[in-house]
Amino acid sequence: MSVQTENSDPSIRLVGYFREAESYLYGNSPELINQHRKKALQDFLIRGIPSRKNENYKYTNLQPSFLQDFNWLPHREITGYELPDLFKCHVPRLDVFQIILMNGWFHSTNGFLPEGVFAGSLERFAVENRKFFREYYTKITDGYEDPLVSLNTAFARDGYVLYVPANVKIEKPVQVINLLKAQGDIFVTQRNLVIVEPGAEVKLIICDHTLNLNQYLSNSATEVFIGGNASVEFLTLQNHHNQSVMVNSSGFHLERDSRLTTQTITLHGGLVRNNVEVILDGTNSEANLYGVSFTDRKQHVDNFIRVLHEKPECRSNQLYRNVLDNESSGAFSGRIHVKRDAQKTNAYQKNNNLLLTDKAQMQTKPQLIIEADDVKCSHGATVGQIDEEALFYLRARGIGENQARLMLTNAFSYEVVRQIDDVTLRDQISELVGKRLTGEIGRCHESAYRANC
Repeated sequence: MSVQTENSDPSIRLVGYFREAESYLYGNSPELINQHRKKALQDFLIRGIPSRKNENYKYTNLQPSFLQDFNWLPHREITGYELPDLFKCHVPRLDVFQIILMNGWFHSTNGFLPEGVFAGSLERFAVENRKFFREYYTKITDGYEDPLVSLNTAFARDGYVLYVPANVKIEKPVQVINLLKAQGDIFVTQRNLVIVEPGAEVKLIICDHTLNLNQYLSNSATEVFIGGNASVEFLTLQNHHNQSVMVNSSGFHLERDSRLTTQTITLHGGLVRNNVEVILDGTNSEANLYGVSFTDRKQHVDNFIRVLHEKPECRSNQLYRNVLDNESSGAFSGRIHVKRDAQKTNAYQKNNNLLLTDKAQMQTKPQLIIEADDVKCSHGATVGQIDEEALFYLRARGIGENQARLMLTNAFSYEVVRQIDDVTLRDQISELVGKRLTGEIGRCHESAYRANC
């Protein structure tokens, strides 16, 4: 099923797309997913695909991406692959439980989890666990103002669910591998749900990867619920080629005494938009949000972060860094909103950006909205080039200019990478970042993922 090219309005075209598949969607999806489609489509129609006139998308124009011709797969279509040969985003020396998805559809799992933990298909969870699904599905995204989240809800068929019962601590990280591979250019919708009950702990590693050089337009949404005194570490590693467009929306809801750490590391991608919304809805909850991106050529990465402090005595910290080369561009918008009842809030935000050429561009927009009077909040942003004094210092000690620049760039990005607690994982990510800076990952994309990359 492909989008028709006659209509230049991408929103109208997508609605037509929905109408063509409507009977199939409703006839082949669980009732609890279907009952949200109509309202979501209406919400999407009100706003449409955001243009630069939308303040939240001022620096990222998605409309041309949605005007391209692509196919949508309303049904499960699994393409064969050999994971060790094709997937370059894995962490080979790390012991993990794996959830594998292909083109937005649940594929398989590898490994064993504690009793009571559910890791599997969104469709299956909606049928077998109706009570939990009804309680959590769309409860965060209903509050989103982003039309692409509404579009996701309207088109959603599958994705993954991770449910961790109360007081269960998963010792191994859970690695979610999102693979894109198709015969043509495709539009992918993926919907995910993570429920971590009170006292539970889990580490997730989300790996997004393209397996061939077709064009991909991916629109995913993930809701994460963190119960009282629970802990979640959520690391996202993005490695798409230059023909891809990825919109990734994640919402986190924190209850009393809970802890969240997120890491978003963008190694490669044509156009990447990351939406992160964190709601601190319980006293003494804490969120630490980190991110680093690397762009070159004409790539573009936009991180839009919104942290909402609803309750008192909560803490949030943001550190995002970007390395931009060639004619690439980036954007960062970090919004901290402290509600009236959220007294004794501590909230900090920092965005640092390194431009490696005169043609690279970065837009940064830190924001504070404070309605309470007993708070500690700060924000700051920098955009600059490599420190010439530091470069001179290294060169004076016999280090070549290219190597010196690489060392300084690596040190700049490592400030984010070093926040990863797991030493083995930190070393693996650091190695991947090093390969990105030396161009190894880019060459691997260009050679169509030969096994020797």
